[in-house]
Amino acid sequence: MARAMLAVAVCAVMAGASSFAAVTDWLHDLDEQAQRRLGFTAGVPVGSTVWRLLTRLDDVLLGTVLVSWLRTRTPVEVTTPRRYRTVVAIDGKTLRGARTGGGRQVHLLSALDTTTGIVLAQVTVDTKSDEITSFAPLLNAVEQVLGSLAGVLFIADALHTQTGHADEVTARRAHLLVQVKANQPTLFKQLKRLPWAQIPAGDRTHDRGHGRRETRTVKAVTVATPGGITFPHAQQAVRITRTRIAAGKTSRDTAYLTVSLPAGQALPRGLQSWIRRHWHIENKIHHVRDVTFR
Repeated sequence: MARAMLAVAVCAVMAGASSFAAVTDWLHDLDEQAQRRLGFTAGVPVGSTVWRLLTRLDDVLLGTVLVSWLRTRTPVEVTTPRRYRTVVAIDGKTLRGARTGGGRQVHLLSALDTTTGIVLAQVTVDTKSDEITSFAPLLNAVEQVLGSLAGVLFIADALHTQTGHADEVTARRAHLLVQVKANQPTLFKQLKRLPWAQIPAGDRTHDRGHGRRETRTVKAVTVATPGGITFPHAQQAVRITRTRIAAGKTSRDTAYLTVSLPAGQALPRGLQSWIRRHWHIENKIHHVRDVTFR
């Protein structure tokens, strides 16, 4: 019964169900042959039974089992030796339509393997500010799935530009690429004051789409020297300049980042690609949950 109900929940949500009642209605609307194929050979459960089962599931255990199964179904993991660095995007999101028993909205901090598209782990946090204290537990969960974090590159937004995070990631022989904003004012000023005008562009890309043209220029400089920046384990400072032309108007914005990989292991072209991969978690996870599954 439990496995059959899990199958029903997955199929119903994919078909548009966004509540316990809708999941039950979807099951009851199936013909007898379809119900039997899903495992219901002696009738189907009522709505209260569906609710009790799904609300009592161990979400952590279920997530671990599903991730393990997905990774066995990924050809890259099964047939190809790891030739490229594993890049994991970390980001938090308050889930639309999801609430706890007390009525509070559910906020998840998730870790996405940007190559396979698999959510390796996710932890529930009380508020967005609590993402900071949930960072280490999320690393623990990812490490449990991968077995080791050695060589893995984690990408996160400015909220996670924390010295404790840098120490935590480095202690596990992994690496961190984070954006720097005004929440770290001293570090932000240090990055802005670097002699960017004298640093040649390391990589430049041109894109067209959605009625606009965009040029992204990446510059990187080694900072692990006396007088460098005051962020632990940072090996390079990175500046990305985005120039957009849309409807005849030009706009430009600049982003600053640090990465704990040395220049020999993180060339500007690679940095460009990795930084853009952080958007995968927005496009492939947040948007799908909010818009597709509501």
